[in-house]
Amino acid sequence: MTGEIGIQIEQEFQSCIDEEWAKTIAHDVLRAESIAPPYEMSLVFTDSETVQRLNRDYRGVDEPTDVLAFYMLPQQGADSDFVSPPDDVTHLGEVIISYPKAVEQAEEQGHSTEQELALLIIHGILHLLGYDHEKSEGEAKMKAREKELLERAISGE
Repeated sequence: MTGEIGIQIEQEFQSCIDEEWAKTIAHDVLRAESIAPPYEMSLVFTDSETVQRLNRDYRGVDEPTDVLAFYMLPQQGADSDFVSPPDDVTHLGEVIISYPKAVEQAEEQGHSTEQELALLIIHGILHLLGYDHEKSEGEAKMKAREKELLERAISGE
């Protein structure tokens, strides 16, 4: 069995995002993080309003953001009674990306929308795997790993 990456792109952005490219980025990140198949996760590309609503409803922050990650793996320090599903598939979770926010941030940073989307995919997946930038020690580790994985993605390694 292989790794499954489900892609959902809101209708208005379908011509802007190459599904196979997004899947390749995701698979490469998971391989680099030593996540072996079988696994599954979803990438969702949507509008800023949807992401803001999800941010408000699930994080209590009524502000727009670029990426949200809803993980299904037990996180470090979480309840040790977590039970894995019986299908032997690693269910990672879902990464939700605001396409308009990615375009805006790419323009601000002076790089392509594709590069920004790659960064957001990487960032979201690292969250699914337990990386956290809320504390300063985690932030440095996560930023360094993001940079390394983005360089790999851009160079096509």
